[in-house]
Amino acid sequence: MATQMQLAREGKITDAMKILAEDEKLSVEQILQGVASGNVAICANINHTSLKPCGVGQGLRTKVNANIGTSSTFPDIEPELEKLDEAIKCGADSVMDLSTGNNIDVSRKKIIEHSTIMVGTVPIYQATVRAIKEHGAVVSMTEEDILHTIEDHAKDGADFMTLHCGVSRETIEKMRRQKREMDIVSRGGSFIAAWILHNEKENPFLERYDDILDICEKYDVTISLGDGMRPGCIADATDRAQLSELITLGELVDRAWKRGVQVMVEGPGHVPFDQIEANMKLEKTLCRNAPFYVLGPLVTDIAPGYDHITAAIGGTLAAVSGADFLCYVTPAEHLALPTIQDVHDGVIVSRIAAHAADIVKGVKGAKEWDLKMARARKVLDWNEQINLAIDPELARSKRNARNDSNEEACSMCGNYCAVKIVSQYFNKPSCPCND
Repeated sequence: MATQMQLAREGKITDAMKILAEDEKLSVEQILQGVASGNVAICANINHTSLKPCGVGQGLRTKVNANIGTSSTFPDIEPELEKLDEAIKCGADSVMDLSTGNNIDVSRKKIIEHSTIMVGTVPIYQATVRAIKEHGAVVSMTEEDILHTIEDHAKDGADFMTLHCGVSRETIEKMRRQKREMDIVSRGGSFIAAWILHNEKENPFLERYDDILDICEKYDVTISLGDGMRPGCIADATDRAQLSELITLGELVDRAWKRGVQVMVEGPGHVPFDQIEANMKLEKTLCRNAPFYVLGPLVTDIAPGYDHITAAIGGTLAAVSGADFLCYVTPAEHLALPTIQDVHDGVIVSRIAAHAADIVKGVKGAKEWDLKMARARKVLDWNEQINLAIDPELARSKRNARNDSNEEACSMCGNYCAVKIVSQYFNKPSCPCND
């Protein structure tokens, strides 16, 4: 079966392209051209039957991902399914299953079966858990273990997979020579780096990339090229290791496209505000405008408990500067496994960042949404304002908690409401003697 990219290159319009065109208010031809060029990825595994297709890339609405998944401390899948429901309810475009707890296969299958939005996975997590159970150590993982795990995820319907293909021996040496404050903070990146250093061999994801492409082509899995060397603190941003990996990822984009396999590129991480635009431009240049998927970026290291805000600050500028896909950060980042409320807050704040960028990017429908809100506020139509709010339940609860039900203005201004006062005079008939 052909991939979306292969079909687009043949000029064949798929059902997924039609759905995406309607959702994005673009022509089917625009979507087809974007997919054919690789600037748009439709992450839709042929085995994910409950999925409503969605696209990521140039000219589309900025998408938002929510991370969920079990851990060794919290191995129960049911709370993660509740988080999935909450993410969908809040408007997330995808979830990533980052499970590392018991029964990873069961967790993944249930999440994919339950999800109507894109699902991403990180096969190295499961390959590592298997290696520890079967061989006693992460570094005992074999190339076949990795390929077997990738195929399992593809068969189960994962729409995109984070694969840490760019963590090479050369890149690790660059990091060691330059020295970093935080070394490697990516879990996948640390697993691969440890394997490389222990075995004194090249990254198996890189060495077996053609075999990985075979699997992804078969199931139409979008490769999300992981940033294993992403900076984990402001001091490490835009260093040689990060950029060395990015150059490798650009080369891997070319190889994937040559095979007709869809691909995205993942980016930093912790980045000072004044370096964000440059980071986005570098990725878009080196990776030929492949869809760019960023974590945050977080613009400061000192806000645990508020990192959803530090990420949203960076996320808006990142999306304005070229990023296509924002991975949410929750208030629990750096502290704990997120709760349902953390998931809610993370998705909403990331969607605000994405929408703010879409206004600037000229995405169809973005300015119109704000214009509708402005007009509802002008006439003090509270029901319409709440319906248009990005988080209607919160807006409704705030309104009802501090205002009488029959109050036209809000309790902040009361009788001194500027909108109400001005409208009384603007709408007052002019005196005939002034005509």
